Amino acid sequence: MADVPLIVISDTTSSERRITPSWSIAQLKKKLEPITGIPPPCQIISLKIKSHDSIPIEAADEESVYLQAYPLQPYAELHIVDTRPPSARPNFSSAADVEKYVMPEEEYEKKSDSVLAWKKAQKLGRFDPNAPSHEQAKIVAIAQEIEARGIAVGKRCRVGQDDTKRGVVKYVGEVKEIPGGMGSWVGVELDEPVGKNDGSIGGTRYWGEPSQVKRGVLVRPERVEVGDWPVMDDLEDMEEI
Repeated sequence: MADVPLIVISDTTSSERRITPSWSIAQLKKKLEPITGIPPPCQIISLKIKSHDSIPIEAADEESVYLQAYPLQPYAELHIVDTRPPSARPNFSSAADVEKYVMPEEEYEKKSDSVLAWKKAQKLGRFDPNAPSHEQAKIVAIAQEIEARGIAVGKRCRVGQDDTKRGVVKYVGEVKEIPGGMGSWVGVELDEPVGKNDGSIGGTRYWGEPSQVKRGVLVRPERVEVGDWPVMDDLEDMEEI
């Protein structure tokens, strides 16, 4: 007999497959495992033909009973049920448990079609012969910005032209925990708990004591306005009665 196209359906798949009637039930189950992910002993198979009830594909001796004994029709549905409890079934829709492949650095460096190879060819980033001078110029420019703005520890300030972010400068200097953050940063303790940290970042404390209340921010000097910025009074705009 010629192969018969059937629609194989399980909880995780639905696809057309050609089934050979001369296969035994045991052979069918082995061939269905890589399609459905269900081990043969855990498969319950049924054949669904239009306008007919489902026909169980089962036998006491599955090695000696062949599919030609069943009314296989083109594009009938072959349903496979997994008898394993849900907790014992692998989650094929999630990659969380899949081991990630990481190419060894020395192998990656040998590739000619990588981003690293392109950066080398274009002399970008650390491959730019002028990179040290560029970095130094940036550091100097940041230091000049701090001086020009009169930023110093203890001074009142406003961050990002936002009146809700008034506070006190608590730190001026480098923050090595910020990737690529060369040059000085300004640490501000805000009056209101609308900050990003409590004065520490990456395990390093730059000012204050540990606290669950986040009043601290670390910003570049161009975002800081030093001046007479008093603590805001929520009632100051209310008219007297």
